[in-house]
Amino acid sequence: MVRKLRIAAVVPAHNEAHQITTVLETMPALVDRIIVVDDASVDQTTERVRQCRAADPRIQLIRCTRRRGVGGAISRGYAEAVGGEFDVAVVLAGDGQMDPADLGRLVEPVVSGRADYCKGNRFAYPNGAHQIPIVRRWGNLALSALTRVASGYRHISDSQCGYTAISLAALTRLDLASLYPGYGYPNDLLGRLGSLHMRVAEAPVKPRYNIGERSKMRPSRVVFPLLSLLFRMSLRRLRDNL
Repeated sequence: MVRKLRIAAVVPAHNEAHQITTVLETMPALVDRIIVVDDASVDQTTERVRQCRAADPRIQLIRCTRRRGVGGAISRGYAEAVGGEFDVAVVLAGDGQMDPADLGRLVEPVVSGRADYCKGNRFAYPNGAHQIPIVRRWGNLALSALTRVASGYRHISDSQCGYTAISLAALTRLDLASLYPGYGYPNDLLGRLGSLHMRVAEAPVKPRYNIGERSKMRPSRVVFPLLSLLFRMSLRRLRDNL
């Protein structure tokens, strides 16, 4: 809880048995509910979460029987946070790449009322850009530039960072079921928030790589769908501004 506002952490996880225990055991005390959405894992992720839940009653496990995709898993967790009337929902992935120590900094613009949505910005962290693998670094920079145009949020520098905080008021205005289910989820969400004229802020967060995470992103399957999504976002923005 922060300033008497209840905080839920949504943790999407697909085959994260190697990392999920550390993520859950290092969750800050300011988080009131930890909603783990197991996206049809076929490893020991579910068992690891259950073991952690025995020691931490904040943990709630949602087990998807079919693969939703990272965006679909987050949307499912968001819906649970809305149902529980949590004031702020933070997304903190199950792969360990998001530092729990940054969570307080991320929620501050939302709990203070300065923003409806706050995105982590790895490039704003001291020496953060050089901690991101070079291919991902340049890919993120390119996609961020395109997302700024498509969404209208010209100040966003790290569109692909999934470490975010959003208010209950913003969540209740979104059609969660229709949000993009795959890796283009953060871009789609920014576009929809832009259509609703929501206030978006950024906060520096520490990049974490080579900690045992296993990337599931396949660029050949992601790039073209993402470009198509950004094109549709641009058309939607033009339509909304007419």
